[in-house]
Amino acid sequence: MSILPNYLRSLSLSLLLSFLAPVVLIAVILASLSVVGYLPPLESFSQVGVEQMLKFLAVFGSGCPLQGVLVIGSTCSFAGALFDTYAFYRDQYLYNN
Repeated sequence: MSILPNYLRSLSLSLLLSFLAPVVLIAVILASLSVVGYLPPLESFSQVGVEQMLKFLAVFGSGCPLQGVLVIGSTCSFAGALFDTYAFYRDQYLYNN
């Protein structure tokens, strides 16, 4: 029985979830700051928050915030794949010995 299909299924799920987690977190932060902007007393806080978040993302994306989100998501995805590979290897090693 080959372990390759189980490993590939686990790895692909890990890659997907590790990529989506930071992307969704960044989207939720930007959306919540935008929604807070509709409250008149907090409008300036919202504008400054969104501007700072976009500047932060632009640092990772060589000036483009969207590329920054993709870079952060890809990096987290790579780290998740490494953790999954280690856990899968360790699991196989423990159960076979």
